[in-house]
Amino acid sequence: MDAAAKEAAHRSASDAEMIAWVDEQDNLLGSLVRSELRRRGLIGRCTFIFLFNSAGELCVHRRTLSKALYPGFWDTAAGGMVAEGESYAESAARELEEELGVGGVELIEHDHFYFEEGDSRLWCRSFSAVWDGPLRLQPEEVMEARFLPIETVLEEARHKPYCPDAQEGLHRYLASRR
Repeated sequence: MDAAAKEAAHRSASDAEMIAWVDEQDNLLGSLVRSELRRRGLIGRCTFIFLFNSAGELCVHRRTLSKALYPGFWDTAAGGMVAEGESYAESAARELEEELGVGGVELIEHDHFYFEEGDSRLWCRSFSAVWDGPLRLQPEEVMEARFLPIETVLEEARHKPYCPDAQEGLHRYLASRR
């Protein structure tokens, strides 16, 4: 199977995942298939994990072109939708391992906030972690990744497409560190 076929198969499987469905106050209502949640404009839960190295640089990665939302955009966080039966913390650990190949690190919880833009209605919880080891990118979701100084990330976001939901999380994280 070539790379494009693998990405398409991954996208199909991802759209069929059962996702935590919540109300406007983040109360769990049940679970729905990801594509149905998005189609009906309902609210799901998601996680953002800001991965830093010990020099304080942030890992940014470029999403594959097969992603349903923000294809080809740069992303300041690993993360994704909270699956049926998962806590936010369990989802964060799973997503960090899946997308960037980083496991066994301490996840520090930061913020809990609501985000809405276009087809995206989310209750979000952000985490951070520090990692100096190698990254193992999930080829179906991540095209490339690099660590950059925060100032460079913020400057790039002015003229390159960055995922707005993770950018909101990053701005909130940075504001809490001041």
